[in-house]
Amino acid sequence: MIKKYFFQLIFLNLFFIKEVFAAESGGMPQLNPEFWISQIFWLTLTFGILYIILSKLILPKISSNLELRKSQILENIEAAEKQRNDADTKLKEYDDIILKSKLEAKNIFKEVREKTLKNINSKRENLENEINQEIKNAEQEINLLKKSAPDKINKIAIETSSEILKNLIGADVNSSSISAIVNDLSKRNRNKYYDN
Repeated sequence: MIKKYFFQLIFLNLFFIKEVFAAESGGMPQLNPEFWISQIFWLTLTFGILYIILSKLILPKISSNLELRKSQILENIEAAEKQRNDADTKLKEYDDIILKSKLEAKNIFKEVREKTLKNINSKRENLENEINQEIKNAEQEINLLKKSAPDKINKIAIETSSEILKNLIGADVNSSSISAIVNDLSKRNRNKYYDN
């Protein structure tokens, strides 16, 4: 590739030299060797001034702008990196808070569940105790009624029989004989019912 450019350069030089000699003979003054010194002077002066203007005025502004832009880019990169690190730490803190909240909620739910179960169990035990006590009281009342019922029934039977006989006969009947008859009947019937 370099050889290719080298040969092209040699070809162009030969072409321009040929054109220079042709232009000189044709009357082009810039190609006349007589005017070359003045042309070189003005070329040097023009490009020297252009170089001074570029190197002293334009290029420092461009380089300062490039440096300023480079420093701003570096500051922006540092700020972005800092914000990314801050965002990562905030995200980690947020994840930790969520995890702690989940654990606390789980513990609170567990405690409330245990308290509720204990409360339910204690209320059930109290209710069972109350029911058992009511059953015992009812059984005692039933037993008392069983024991006292025959006497009351006998008393009612004696009074009723006395009233019926009094109404039938028209005279007072001896209550001791009626009570003996009622007691005898009630004993027979009681044995018959309790045997079953």
